[in-house]
Amino acid sequence: MKKIAVVILNWNGEKLLKQFLPSVISFSSEAKIYVADNASTDNSLEVIKNQFPSVTIIQNDANYGFAKGYNVALQNIEEKYLCLLNSDVEVTENWLTPILSLFENNPEVGIIQPKILDYKNKAYFEYAGAAGGYIDKFGYPFCRGRIFDNVEKDNGQYDDEQTIFWASGACFFIRKDIFNQLNGFDDDFFAHQEEIDLCWRAINGGYKIKYTSKSVVFHVGGATLNEGNPRKTFLNFRNSLLMLLKNLPKKELFSIIFSRLCMDGLAGIQFVFKGKFKHSFAIIKAHFSFYSLINKTLKKRTSLQLKNYYYTKSIVYQYFVKNGKVFDKI
Repeated sequence: MKKIAVVILNWNGEKLLKQFLPSVISFSSEAKIYVADNASTDNSLEVIKNQFPSVTIIQNDANYGFAKGYNVALQNIEEKYLCLLNSDVEVTENWLTPILSLFENNPEVGIIQPKILDYKNKAYFEYAGAAGGYIDKFGYPFCRGRIFDNVEKDNGQYDDEQTIFWASGACFFIRKDIFNQLNGFDDDFFAHQEEIDLCWRAINGGYKIKYTSKSVVFHVGGATLNEGNPRKTFLNFRNSLLMLLKNLPKKELFSIIFSRLCMDGLAGIQFVFKGKFKHSFAIIKAHFSFYSLINKTLKKRTSLQLKNYYYTKSIVYQYFVKNGKVFDKI
């Protein structure tokens, strides 16, 4: 049996599978390749069976989203290491070699992210992950190579191996036993920020998360749910609050969440001034959804809460006041 499983979650991604599965098959001889299908209604399954017969299909019985979709699918996989790969990612030659080396030689490393560049502009980092992720005190995520909408050109400034706080779900490597130990992703998230929550829990459990520039992939980004979709706004705002409620140190729990709720309100007002009323309404819906899940989410808290979880107190302040547009300036 091979040591690593590359698992691509698919929902009506027929075109993406045709475009990106060839690179995965060509450059992943060390891995067994799976497509976990979230009950697609297009011709995805026929495409895999007819054009990519070496790929193993795992058929979920409903569209469970990213979180539960992977949780259900990974129950059927035995490989030691997992690569959760978006269907809109082009991989490169030898992309798995440095990942396997890191895992094999560093037992404390539980999760790894490669360098993620933009498929549409390959000289630049990609929004969802870039060169590894961090959060600020209020739970706002940012990356080496991407802060808010400012994406850096890849000039080799992050050609290193670095401990990070979170790895992108676009290309997410994790030890199978750790995924099981942490009970996988939180199903309540459905999609967006579930990987940050899982990474936070892994760190609380004593594991390290690493970025390596020796492995490179190219990500399209927004192929499933683009930035202009209010559904994405809803999920990001709701899930960020759930993540904070689950993982913040007890002493800071109320003050940070209260501050974050106020900041969300300001974001909603900003959307109104921009004429993006659907996004303002999405934030309101996110808050009410969060309130409905408070009791359930509090029960998921553990006794292990990392005190020094954040990289900077406020990435909003660093970016908009201090003009910290790139990672090295914050």
